[in-house]
Amino acid sequence: MAAGKTHDYHILSPSAWPLLMSTAVLIMAAGAIAWMHKIGWGGPVFFVGLAGVTAMFTRWWMDVVHEANTGDHTPVVQLHHRYGMILFIASEVMFFVAWFWAYFNAALYPSVHEGINGVWPPSGVEVLDPFVFPLLNTLILLCSGTTVTWSHHALIHGDREAAKQGLWLTIALGFIFSCIQAYEYSHASFSIAGNVYGSTFYMATGFHGFHVIVGTIFLAVCLFRLYRGDFTPRQHFGFEAAAWYWHFVDVVWLFLFIAIYVWGSHFGAAVVHHAFG
Repeated sequence: MAAGKTHDYHILSPSAWPLLMSTAVLIMAAGAIAWMHKIGWGGPVFFVGLAGVTAMFTRWWMDVVHEANTGDHTPVVQLHHRYGMILFIASEVMFFVAWFWAYFNAALYPSVHEGINGVWPPSGVEVLDPFVFPLLNTLILLCSGTTVTWSHHALIHGDREAAKQGLWLTIALGFIFSCIQAYEYSHASFSIAGNVYGSTFYMATGFHGFHVIVGTIFLAVCLFRLYRGDFTPRQHFGFEAAAWYWHFVDVVWLFLFIAIYVWGSHFGAAVVHHAFG
């Protein structure tokens, strides 16, 4: 047996987390399906599965953090982590392509969809004003993109206090975004079940809102690790991954704001009609 490692790769030790995570996801999915079919035990089982998924995520990532702090994440391993994060974000891009495809299919060919009288946005639907809360949330996310970049550059230059301040601001802006979106949803006059407009609107903007929440948690974990002293100017891929994810969330929102809120509003329809009608 070799006395030491003779390569730059990290060979993982056997772990129970993949099996336990799969079991927790199965329980959560079964509970969600039963809950949506109004079966009594669906709700409790869903939350049990959700708690299990959260616990598995926490323990699994604690192991990854431990590996990073003990030197297992060599430059080669970090490069592969970057490839993995890039592929993950690419898969998320295609995820949103599906929602945009559904939206534009309905918006460009409204005559083939029932219940909207062949017009877009459907007559009788009071769409949200794009230049109130959606515009405010756009400005908030753009500002958050600058604060997370400031934090990242501060960390690269060894200014940990500025890095913490930038992260605090980014997390606060993400939280404010989510609160505004929740308020907007609670006052919307249409639902996800009303017609194809509501379905495509809430699927696209709602999943983006979920990504904002995930990104905020991701950044909060990075802030905790920053206070703990885990990151260094030369090794902080966890922070970089969170920043990449946050910029992805920013860019997707810009497309959502332009396509769904502005172009898909009565204002956008009037502009199109004036230009091409």
